[in-house]
Parts: sequence; structure tokens; C-alpha cells
Amino acid sequence: MNTTLSTENITTLEQIVGAPYIFTDEETRHHYGHDETEDYNFPPSVVVKPGTPEEISAIMKVANEYKIPVVPIGGRTGLSGGALSIHGGIGLSMERFISIEIDEKNLQAIVGPAVITQVFREAAFEKGLFYPPDPSSQGSCTIGGNVAENAGGARALKYGVTKDYVLNLQVVLPNGDIIWTGANTLKNSTGYNLTQLMVGSEGTLGIITKIVMKLLPKNSHNILMLVPFFRSAQACEAVAEIFRAGIVPSALEFMERDAIDWTLRFVEGVSIDIKDEVEAHLLIEVDGNYPDVLFAEAEKIMGVLEQFDIDEILFADTEDQKNALWKMRRAVGEAVKSNSVYKEEDTVVPRYELPSLLAGIKEAGRKYGFKSVCYGHAGDGNLHVNIIKGDMSDENWRTEVPKGIREIFELTVALKGTLSGEHGIGYVQKNYMDIAFPQSQLQLMKGIKQLFDPNNILNPSKILPDNL
Repeated sequence: MNTTLSTENITTLEQIVGAPYIFTDEETRHHYGHDETEDYNFPPSVVVKPGTPEEISAIMKVANEYKIPVVPIGGRTGLSGGALSIHGGIGLSMERFISIEIDEKNLQAIVGPAVITQVFREAAFEKGLFYPPDPSSQGSCTIGGNVAENAGGARALKYGVTKDYVLNLQVVLPNGDIIWTGANTLKNSTGYNLTQLMVGSEGTLGIITKIVMKLLPKNSHNILMLVPFFRSAQACEAVAEIFRAGIVPSALEFMERDAIDWTLRFVEGVSIDIKDEVEAHLLIEVDGNYPDVLFAEAEKIMGVLEQFDIDEILFADTEDQKNALWKMRRAVGEAVKSNSVYKEEDTVVPRYELPSLLAGIKEAGRKYGFKSVCYGHAGDGNLHVNIIKGDMSDENWRTEVPKGIREIFELTVALKGTLSGEHGIGYVQKNYMDIAFPQSQLQLMKGIKQLFDPNNILNPSKILPDNL
């Protein structure tokens, strides 16, 4: 790869997109050189802001000819380093792709990859429709990034993750070809499923320029409750028991005590009284169109919770209270980051194994000398593990923490789980992929990458291990 661009290359890019959309100054490159992954910053050599698929096609043809690395850049909210320009080259900002076309007759939408997730959800809601995936960063992350990482969110529990709503994609391939991966239909058994191959591929196989999304009719009602547990392990145990009772909540979130305490100090306008003995909370939501049914489900959930050692359940009586509780939950990641340098892992296991996973995480922390703050989408077994640097020495942070992370991932896989539920592998998790996959499967993935991108120019050094 050519990690720098010649004056001739820059001139060619200016001819393609126009000089106002080319940036080589240090400030802009630094701005586009980071996402939310720890404190990493890898500035691209040039930031390019195309406005059409045809412009991207022309850019990729130049990059392919001169073997210049290209990294698609969206909202830069990722936590696995997927948008980092590790080798410099072209940082391809997709921010001009912001169109939304909602087809109310077919309950579909064609969305530009730079559309903010919350903006899309609100546009659908105004039409009486519902787009369920709701990552905590929904106010700043983009639909294209969600597709690239197969993002989920709190309501993935009942409604599924991003892949469950993607019907078709317009994609520019590394050689500049523009293709549609599928069809705008709910069923499609025609050939290989290239659409789902692209979902979760983290910008390594193609650049997504249009997304055809399935929508649902919106629900009218919901009930939200915050449940304090005196033992964290019991909070995890309660998750599986709720499902065993025949209830599928629309959201079921786990938060350790530190996660809530740090967040309450970080977020204004949210206040909750918590007894000193409380170790964790579950935030539980049920939704639907019939209040009587929801009240019956809530009562059934309370019957399950009474088996455990809990404090008084807080029911959110108003929309303001509901919004405050969700604001608290969605701000946990930012609150943790504001306290310390940290690493965030995105483990996922069958939900019944959550108590074992949580116990193993705490044991790894004791063994390697780090503190962890855990929270996440417990209803689907997805636990976010924030490893806090605090007062650890730089040497131990560099040498001991990776050992602990490897043990956590080994435990996760032993519990029939895997390394990431929704954040992706990207740059920071790639060298743990041998835990989840044998060499034969990793070689198969490498072969797919080579088929799509023989010159390895599109988001290189992501997903696959360095030693593969």
C-alpha cells in the first residue's frame, strides 16, 4: 500500500469531488483520525467528502490503481477502532449522504449512510412507523455505521439488530464497481446473500451508499421499571427467569452500581435514591398496543422478581421519568470514559450464562489488578465490560490487561458466547479472533476479503488477526 498521496493524486481527487471537499490540513485530518475507541488517533493523509456513488466509484478506481488505503468514516462513535486510518491514505467521510425516503405503503425506507440513527427513527415515527435498533449513541451514530457494525441497542432483545431490517444495499466495491446486493422485498432466495455479508463487514468489503430498510408499525404504550438488586449475581439470574416465565420484554438492561453512580454524577437532571447495599439494577420495559396486556406482563415480571433479594421497584409514571431513566442508561459509556482511560469489551453469551460471565470478569480483574464496570443488554446476553485504568501503571496497563482480556474472551467462548455482540472487531479486538475461530475459518474470511479487495486497500488491518 502507498500510505501517502502524491500531488498528482490530490489533484485527481479534486477533479472528482471538487476542491472544497478535499482537506489536507492537520486539524481536519486529526479530527477525522479518531472515533470513541480509547485514546487512539490515526489521521488519514487526506479527508475526502464525496457526494454521490459515482464520485466514490471514481475515487476507488484511483485508490485501487495506486494502491492507496481508503477508510470509510461515518459518525466516529465506534468503540472497536473500525474507522481509524491505521495506514493513512484516504479518509472517506460519508457525511453528505443524508437522504431519507420513506415508503409508507410498503413500510420501507431508503436511507443515506450518514443519516443519524435517531433522526431516522424520528422520521419514521412521524409517519406512524417504527425503526427499532437504538444504540446508546443513537443521537450521533449513523445508519451506515450501524450497518457496518451490525449495531443493536436496548430493543434488539425483542425486535432484533440492524441486520434484521436491511433488505438491500447499494455498495461501491474496491475496484469502483457499483452494485445492489439484493432486492427491496421481504423474501429473497435468489443467489448468495450478499446483503447480509456486507452487514457487519466493518467497511472492509465495500462502501455502502444507500440502505433499504424494513420498518414496523409503531406501538402505542410501554411500561418501564427500574429494579434494584442487593446482589449483582441475582440481577443476572433474574434475566433468564423472566423469559422462562413466558415474557419477552422490549428491553432488559443491566447496570452495576458503579455504572449508575458514575452516570448520576455525569448526567444533569437525573436523581435516584439508592441504598448503600444495592449492587446492581435491571431496567425493564414492556411495550405494545394494549395497556391491559402490558399491565398483566408487568405483574408477571414482578412475580418473578419477588423470588430475589430486591429493593422497592421504581415505576416510571410519566414520559419525563421514562426519558430520564433512558438518558441515564444511554449515558453510562460516556460517564465511564469521563472518569478514566478505559478499554471496553463487548462480550455476549447465552443469557443463562450471565452470572458465570460476570463472576469470571471480576475474577480476571482481581488476578490482573484492574477494576471493571459492567453494564449492557442483559436480555440478549450482551455485557459491556469497561476495564478502568485508574491508577494502574502504564506498564501493567500495557502488559497485564491484555492477558485479562484474553481470559475474559476465553471464558466467553467457553460459555458458548463470542467476542462481540454489536461493537464489532475492528482494530482493537482482531488479535483475539483466534479464540473464537479456528484457522480454517479465519482463512475462509481472509479469502473473502481477498476476493472483494485483492489489493487490500479498503479499511486494511481490521477484523483479521495480524498473524493470519
